[in-house]
Amino acid sequence: MLKNLHFYDEIDSTNTRAYELALEGAREGEVVIADAQWGGKGRFDRRWHSPPGKNIYVSFILRPPISLPLVPQITPAAGIAVAEVISSYCPGRTHIKWPNDVQIESRKVAGILTEAKGTARHLDFVILGIGINVNMERNDFPPDLQDKATSLFIETKSTVCRLRLLKELFFAWEKWYEAVLKGGFRGIKQTFLSYSPLLGKKVQVIYQKEEILGEVVDMDDEGAINIKDSRGQIHKITAGEISILGE
Repeated sequence: MLKNLHFYDEIDSTNTRAYELALEGAREGEVVIADAQWGGKGRFDRRWHSPPGKNIYVSFILRPPISLPLVPQITPAAGIAVAEVISSYCPGRTHIKWPNDVQIESRKVAGILTEAKGTARHLDFVILGIGINVNMERNDFPPDLQDKATSLFIETKSTVCRLRLLKELFFAWEKWYEAVLKGGFRGIKQTFLSYSPLLGKKVQVIYQKEEILGEVVDMDDEGAINIKDSRGQIHKITAGEISILGE
């Protein structure tokens, strides 16, 4: 699947550059990689801390044969790919925090940002951005992130080869991308749940300033979670900031 690799020593954002290349006609499977970003992007317009020589910042240009409403299913497929790679370094401690973060224990080690251009009838392209904290030391993180984020170096106490990790990510992503295109989220749901044990948990979800409290009773075949609140009402949640209560 992978075709041209566009490498930059420093860039504003790999997702932004990949989006520009896609508008210019870049093909499915072209990849943007940077050693550093000064405007790394996360969900809800958050910045991704992106120093040089430490981490992986990569964005894939995708032109999947699906409709725009199905694009959110790409994110959990990417989450599985990242979690699979990270768990080979930290077995038994790697989790997916729905919908788009990968954690070691309770600290974030990787993030995923999916962006798309198209209409309800025609999807032009999807940009899948992945950032992985690889060789960051604790003091490399801003003070407000030192208790919330981690890296493979911190967790394994050894330097990890970024090139090797990137190759492992490419292989894992190609496998799970093919799987989600073939079977949708339904085809990868059980694997996702094995990394994201949300069912039965009491959670708080905040999205667009609305707070929902309740128990996760199901994850549907589109990747949305269903939360039952204290009144028994079911809320279908497709995005938001989730916290497991009591953990």
